[in-house]
Amino acid sequence: MNNLLRRTSHSLVLIVVAIGLSAWSATTSAASTAEELDHEAGQALQKLYKSSPLALSISQKAAGTLVFPNIVRAGLVFGGAYGEGVLRSKSGAPSYYNSISASWGLQAGAQTYGYVVFLMNAKSLAFLDRSDGWELGVGPSVVVVNEGVAKNLTTSTLKDDAYAFIFDQQGLMASLSIEGTKITRIKR
Repeated sequence: MNNLLRRTSHSLVLIVVAIGLSAWSATTSAASTAEELDHEAGQALQKLYKSSPLALSISQKAAGTLVFPNIVRAGLVFGGAYGEGVLRSKSGAPSYYNSISASWGLQAGAQTYGYVVFLMNAKSLAFLDRSDGWELGVGPSVVVVNEGVAKNLTTSTLKDDAYAFIFDQQGLMASLSIEGTKITRIKR
């Protein structure tokens, strides 16, 4: 019985590693240059603004916009997600970041999605710039805007440091959260 359990757990780990490597290679080849990533980010923002007028309104008040156009998430008990994004701010040239998360628990499947974080003030921009990786959920307060939050949010009630929108979900995964995601600056 112990051998069967051990072989099953080893098989699960190998499957997760294979899924993770496939997701990683698909993501890294998808945005191999800064120009391609900038283009993908622009398209992702247009798609978000079409589906959410609130996102467009918030973007006009934001000090910076962190766009991750394509995150790939996969898991089978153990899981992970990876994608690359661009920070567009009113005060400088674009800078580039990756988004990485890991999870474990009852999960199975694969999914792609995009997300945008609107950084509302100089404090949140500075935190992103000076931190050696920003873990969402730690540091400036981030509000994930879903249908329930959007009903009670207007541009005149914006009080938090950052607002995140998840969009363009494709695939099948039991749950989705950006909490615990680490965002780290990369050189382009």
